[in-house]
Amino acid sequence: MAISQKISFGTDGFRGVIGDNFNYENIRRIAQGFFDWFCYKGYKKEEAKIFIGYDRRFLSDKFAREFATVLINNDINCVLSKTPVTTPLVSYLTTKDYTFGIMITASHNGYLYNGVKIKYQGRSALPQMTAELEIYIDKNLKSYISKSLKKDIVEMDMRAEYVKYLNDRFNIKNIVSKIKGKIVFDLMYGSSADIVDMLFGNYKNIIVIDKKHDPLFGEYGSPEPVEKRLFKLKEVVKKENALCGFALDGDGDRFALIDSNGNYISPAQVAPVILNYLIEKKKMSGRIVQAVSLGFLTHRIAREKNMMFEFSPVGFKYLADRISDGDTIFGAEESGGYCWKGCIPDRDGFVTSLLFMEMMASSGTSVNELCKEIESRYGSSNFIREDFPLNKIVVSKYAFAMKIKSKLPKTILNRPIKEIITIDGIRVILDNDWWFLIRPSGTEPLLRVYVETDSLKNSNELMKFAKDFLAV
Repeated sequence: MAISQKISFGTDGFRGVIGDNFNYENIRRIAQGFFDWFCYKGYKKEEAKIFIGYDRRFLSDKFAREFATVLINNDINCVLSKTPVTTPLVSYLTTKDYTFGIMITASHNGYLYNGVKIKYQGRSALPQMTAELEIYIDKNLKSYISKSLKKDIVEMDMRAEYVKYLNDRFNIKNIVSKIKGKIVFDLMYGSSADIVDMLFGNYKNIIVIDKKHDPLFGEYGSPEPVEKRLFKLKEVVKKENALCGFALDGDGDRFALIDSNGNYISPAQVAPVILNYLIEKKKMSGRIVQAVSLGFLTHRIAREKNMMFEFSPVGFKYLADRISDGDTIFGAEESGGYCWKGCIPDRDGFVTSLLFMEMMASSGTSVNELCKEIESRYGSSNFIREDFPLNKIVVSKYAFAMKIKSKLPKTILNRPIKEIITIDGIRVILDNDWWFLIRPSGTEPLLRVYVETDSLKNSNELMKFAKDFLAV
């Protein structure tokens, strides 16, 4: 059989356009490759158990069933979800009774896309795992060709297990009863909607929008919780005089925050609020790790508290790996993913929402006040990002970064450069903590430029410098 399309796992799994490179044939190839890699790593199929979940996207349930069919025909024990689920649910199950989890989702991508995520020990599979798996795809073609089942697929509804996990970590009844006002959840038509009633079904002050099943993701087209797609959440928060609004992406692992005035709170502002609470109220101490694309306030907190701080490449799997080592208490990324010690080492929109609700309930303060406290102690943050098309994908990010580095001036906007970081693109930090990051996508012909200063005016000026510099 001739195979024309290469399967590559990117930042978090394999993704493609439905009907093009994401199709039944490629699902079977990935499933068979996963099994062959699984055996190569020394796992015993008679002792292993695989959970297969899926989101609300077009054909996700059918793709998940096809994945299960290949595994069952290879005599491996697997369970297929009865309902759409979130990715954190699948991650959680791999800390309990399941050796691996497979999630059929394209996360925040547009409705034309679907994908496969592989979960292990509560997090995404490590880069070395997926690199090895890619090698095993198409090594054995005979097994996945057969579509008939050797035995029936076992299906289970595991939502209650995940809800119990959340209730074990948060006293949800007590938290909600102490919050004197409304909170709005925007589920962006994603699979979090299949869980939200089990968490908050009886609470009148929890308002849920965009809950219905729509594989086209309604007016959004893409279930990504970024500011330009949170217009409805902003409107509902203001209309209902709500305390705040939370948005979760298509598979429930990313989180976004809207304050009571309808203002978007960037991840560069969200992360320090969480970190400050973990340190001062939860009394956590240890290493802090964040993606190189996130802001400076968390670093300032770490300096003040004399705690270890490090940057990681973009991709939550890198943060999860550090959380799993036991010394790291907090990990955060620019796209709205957060995790901390005591929870699974993976991002989770519901966990982050519940932590913010706990903060509000325990302190009696609003999201606005929590953010103002951070600003008064550690300074203001104004974060912006722009994407620019390229003619082709940048193959070597490091070579790209070295080329940029060689052309940098000694001062930028009359400020000397304090540090240059080249772990994922090039991050240039000025002596007052202002910074910009120029980072090629790696999977798309795009160049991403990130900027953070203390004001919109200064951020725009720094962004202009970066764009002008790139045009040279």
